[in-house]
Amino acid sequence: MAVLTLHSPEYQTFPPIIKDYANYVSVIKGNSEKTVCEYLLDIRTFFRYIKARNSGSIPSKEEFIQISISDLTLDDIKKIGQNDILEYLVFTRSERSNGSTTRMRKLSALRSFFNYLCNKKHLLENNPTVDVDSPKPAKTLPKYMSYEESLRLLETIRNDIASPTSTRDFAIVVLFLNTGMRLSELVGLNLQSFSQDLATVRVLGKGNKERLIYLNDFARSAVSEYLQVRLDPKFIRTSDKAFFLSSREQRISNKTVQWMVQKYLKLSGLGYKGFSVHKLRHTAATLMYQSGKVDIRVLKDVLGHEQLNTTQIYTHVVDRNREQAVESNPLAGVKLKRPKV
Repeated sequence: MAVLTLHSPEYQTFPPIIKDYANYVSVIKGNSEKTVCEYLLDIRTFFRYIKARNSGSIPSKEEFIQISISDLTLDDIKKIGQNDILEYLVFTRSERSNGSTTRMRKLSALRSFFNYLCNKKHLLENNPTVDVDSPKPAKTLPKYMSYEESLRLLETIRNDIASPTSTRDFAIVVLFLNTGMRLSELVGLNLQSFSQDLATVRVLGKGNKERLIYLNDFARSAVSEYLQVRLDPKFIRTSDKAFFLSSREQRISNKTVQWMVQKYLKLSGLGYKGFSVHKLRHTAATLMYQSGKVDIRVLKDVLGHEQLNTTQIYTHVVDRNREQAVESNPLAGVKLKRPKV
């Protein structure tokens, strides 16, 4: 299935009112194309559900994704009420097995869309999402690698001297584990993103917000080593300004990075633990906070979080570790009876 972009033929199948919304959140609010397209897909799924439900039929999964919303009008949208939103959330849980996080995202997309129609375009009098409570998120702590597991992964990449891209791959994982940058931020790095002394790097985060990340000695060393490869004359000839290149001398893709990380996780014996590229970001954040030298507000800025409560999940990780440390005390299970007087 082709990936939806704002320039793909699939985008033209959306009705004008939704494309106007896409232009607003893209140009005015400054959301990234990836975020805009994720919202569009969630909005389309909602209106496909409404069409299927109103038809009285129960389409198969194959039939469902063929439902077109190109003829959707403002009059159709005005008929949407709170119950439609609630029934849709039930549908996503029971029929699609969507977890609370996914359902929260879908509701967020609808809230954004209806808020635009009500408060920006003034096309609707009532927003049907206003009084709909967000699904309660599952209380899960971020999965992360320990210090020892991180070293094992890095050593596996370093020792893979047979791979022509091991220097590049080593630099990528070192950056993930030492800066906590996102996958999209890493693949978006350009040669000019790094300062001349490699002390800092500028990344473009969510909402097209730029931030400066400081590099420690380990990260600088890995970047400097790869830079010698990147500045090889055969790569200089390429017109691509990307920092990390694929074997085809083009900007490395998300999928290539994800595949590379999974390959080395398996080679290092960590493949069964469910780690991923995003878990490397969790690892960086957790290791930084566990050091006891990083204030939570500073960590928020390093990770590029919009809200502090997003970052505070890492304090819970440390709290759990402290609890486990106390419980592991050999005296924890001792029971001494008080002598009878």
